[in-house]
Amino acid sequence: MTTATSNAELRRQMIDICRRMNDSGINQGTSGNLSVRIDRGFLITPSSMAYETMKPEDIVEMDFDGTYVGPRPSSEWRFHRDILKNRPDIEVVLHCHSIYATTLACHHRSIPSFHYMTAIAGGNTIRCSDYATYGTQELSDHALKALEGRLACLLGQHGQISLGKNLEHALWMAIEIETLSRIYVQALTLGEPPVLSEAEMERVAAQMKRMSYGFGPEAEGESDVARPRQSAG
Repeated sequence: MTTATSNAELRRQMIDICRRMNDSGINQGTSGNLSVRIDRGFLITPSSMAYETMKPEDIVEMDFDGTYVGPRPSSEWRFHRDILKNRPDIEVVLHCHSIYATTLACHHRSIPSFHYMTAIAGGNTIRCSDYATYGTQELSDHALKALEGRLACLLGQHGQISLGKNLEHALWMAIEIETLSRIYVQALTLGEPPVLSEAEMERVAAQMKRMSYGFGPEAEGESDVARPRQSAG
C-alpha cells in the first residue's frame, strides 16, 4: 500500500468535490461521503470531519480487505468498498443526503420514468433500496442490489448514492438525481404522473449514448438536422 500522503492532487480534488457538494445544497454538514478507486484499493473521506477544514492527508486510503491508513474512514466504507469491488465500470462513489431524494427515500419510493431524464441512471427507474442501519453490511448489500445495472439509487429512509466515471461525473449525477427527485415530488402534488413507455425510454437511452460518443443531438434517422453554415464564396 502507498503512503498516507500519496495521491495528493486526487485528495485535493476529492475535498473540492465534497465542498461543492455542500455548496450546491445536495448535502449538509459532515453527512455524506466520497470514494475514488486507486491501485489495489480506494481513497475515502474520513468519519465526522468538516469538509471546510479537511486536508489532503485526512483522506483515508483503504484496501478491499478493510485495512486502512490515515484517520478513521467514513462509517459507510462498506458500501463504497463493495460497489467499487463489484463494479469495475465505476471509479467514484458519492453518497449524500439531498433533501428531495431523501424525501422519496423516506417513503421507499423509486423514481419511475415519469421524465425522460430518468434514463441517465441507466434504466427505466431509479430504484429505492430497502432500509438497513447505516454503516452495516446489510445496507451495503441492499445498495448493491438497487444499483444493479444503474448509476444511482435511493437508500430507504436514508439518502442517495450516485456513481461516476470520475469525480465531476459523480457530482453531476448526484445533482441530476436530486433535480429529478424534486420534480417528481412536485409532480405528485397533482397526482401520480404518467410514465413513458419502455420503447420510448429505449429510444432516449440510445440517443443519450449517441451524444456521449460525440454525435450530434439529432435522433438517428432524422433527415432535418442541425449542420454548420457554409461560408459564402
